[in-house]
Amino acid sequence: MLGFLVSQKERKELEYLIKREMDEILFDMKDERIDHVVKRSMSERYKILFSLFKRVAPPAECMKYMTTEKGASKKSY
Repeated sequence: MLGFLVSQKERKELEYLIKREMDEILFDMKDERIDHVVKRSMSERYKILFSLFKRVAPPAECMKYMTTEKGASKKSY
């Protein structure tokens, strides 16, 4: 296990960057032109990002990015 210290400003920046990346993945998951295999890979990446996000974001923010079983986000666009 690795650990590192970050300031409050750095934590907010990490939170922001991860949120933007997860938003982009969720947007791309709705694109029907993207192959199923690619979407599966995107879904795996989303899970990794979300696990990182849970470590830096408050629980209320995490709830917005939780996904359902089918991979669709509860967040609406």
